[in-house]
Amino acid sequence: MKRKLLSLLVLAAATQAGAQVNDEMIAKDAATPDNVLSWGLGTQGQRYSPLSDINANSIKRLAPVWSMSFGGEKQRGQQSQPLVYDGVMYVTASYSRIYAFDTKTGKKLWKYEHRLPEGIMPCCDVINRGAALYGDLVIFGTLDAQLVALNRKTGKVAWREKIDDYSAGYSYTAAPLIAEGLLLTGVSGGEFGVVGRVEARDPKTGKMVWTRPMVEGHMGYKDGKENGITGSTNATWPGETWKTGGAATWLGGSYDATTGLAYFGTGNPGPWNSHVRKGDNLYSASTVAIDVKTGQIKWHYQSTPNDGWDYDGVNEFVTFDLDGKRVGAKADRNGFFYVNDATNGKLLNAFPFVTKTTWASSIDLQTGRPNFNPDGRPGDPTEAAAGESKGKSVFAAPGFLGGKNQMPMAYSPKTQLFYVPSNEWGMEIWNEPITYKKGAAYLGAGFTIKPLYDDYIGALRAVNPKTGKIEWEVKNEAPLWGGVLTTGGDLVFWGTPEGYLKAADAKTGKVVWQFQTGSGIVAPPITWKQDGEQYLTVVSGWGGAVPLWGGEVAKKVNFLEQGGSVWTFKLMK
Repeated sequence: MKRKLLSLLVLAAATQAGAQVNDEMIAKDAATPDNVLSWGLGTQGQRYSPLSDINANSIKRLAPVWSMSFGGEKQRGQQSQPLVYDGVMYVTASYSRIYAFDTKTGKKLWKYEHRLPEGIMPCCDVINRGAALYGDLVIFGTLDAQLVALNRKTGKVAWREKIDDYSAGYSYTAAPLIAEGLLLTGVSGGEFGVVGRVEARDPKTGKMVWTRPMVEGHMGYKDGKENGITGSTNATWPGETWKTGGAATWLGGSYDATTGLAYFGTGNPGPWNSHVRKGDNLYSASTVAIDVKTGQIKWHYQSTPNDGWDYDGVNEFVTFDLDGKRVGAKADRNGFFYVNDATNGKLLNAFPFVTKTTWASSIDLQTGRPNFNPDGRPGDPTEAAAGESKGKSVFAAPGFLGGKNQMPMAYSPKTQLFYVPSNEWGMEIWNEPITYKKGAAYLGAGFTIKPLYDDYIGALRAVNPKTGKIEWEVKNEAPLWGGVLTTGGDLVFWGTPEGYLKAADAKTGKVVWQFQTGSGIVAPPITWKQDGEQYLTVVSGWGGAVPLWGGEVAKKVNFLEQGGSVWTFKLMK
């Protein structure tokens, strides 16, 4: 205990001195709330802070201390989770921009605006979810599929590396992950027939260390040499469909030091029309655990085999302790909540966290496979009636935007509950003939999103991962699209498209505070402590996939205004 305390004191001293961000600091991020060094407030992604100055009794004194605009006409969705270190906040913004602000005053210290070429093809708005800190660098990805490392004090470019060809549909929107001295990144572009992968680089130089494809049949590499094919060619993909198989790793990953594994979710297989790729289509719509040192897949769990509904499995895999085991949880787009052994992937529990799942009735805990509803899959267009060019239409729930999408959930070790931003909607969906063309959308499906209920779409839900019980919920008229934070003050913070940053009692769900930010919130809040005071920050700016893809739901929220600003709060005396 004394050794652990001494280690934390040394770490705190180094932080106060403004030292370079190192592996030990990142590994201890969840336990050192004087900074926020990683996406998820710790590489495990729990989004829990032990800070308790802001609580149900004191929150009435919580008020804004500064707000800064991203400026210009480049609004759209703002999904960034800020990072905080040495009195500076680093925030990415739409159109591949990044800012450095003074944490106490909001003064802009520098801005970097990436020059984007014509022809970028982001599927779901021009967003960015955050950066990574390492050494004296702040590193983020761009919409034209590049990684850029900047000197965190000056904003000057230190290195720049190409991830892939943006004209083929590749882009990058996630926050990079630092684990064991490596920079881990994925790719976006699952709607364009790309091949998902995870890559590890030297964060100081950008030099590639290893790369691991997420579709069977593709070769991995380490130190420039072949490192084994992923899976077995044609084992779960017919013909040459694996060559444009999707499985994009577009949300980024988490890392657990106790297992030595990085966990990345993979997106939908390509195309959406599942009848042209009969089979499980590994490793799409899965959680994939990768040995960080070797770049080899150690285990996988596929939540939606032969996905025919665009139920990406990219949602974050959050590790925690349960009954003496190190486990991980995921609230999947397909509407089911999964708990897996973090060391070997064995399924321990699975249950719905939304009110309606038409594609499957349940998950078999013995086999780990879904019990499919045979009438829940959209029809094969090659079997269409005479004169028809599309297959049988079905109503599916959740809709393809998911029971939960990009907005990260939070876990409190105090309450032992997950706080899940969920949505209740469905879709009419049908399949159409499709052929691959480089740089073109690769769907083979049509759809219309529809709300399930008249009075609400979104619901923040407190989920018990052991029992599957929904302990409480707070409903919201519009869809929830922003992430969650929970704290040692027994509070849960989240934002709404209507512009409110809200706080609820973590045990009861009673809303105890809210503040109007002026635009919809589609980003996760953070908290940290500086000079003895607890601060809270959230990025505000409506956009993302809902207004672009939301069908009838998009019409329901078209009154919401765009924006782009950072709001920071603290307790007033």
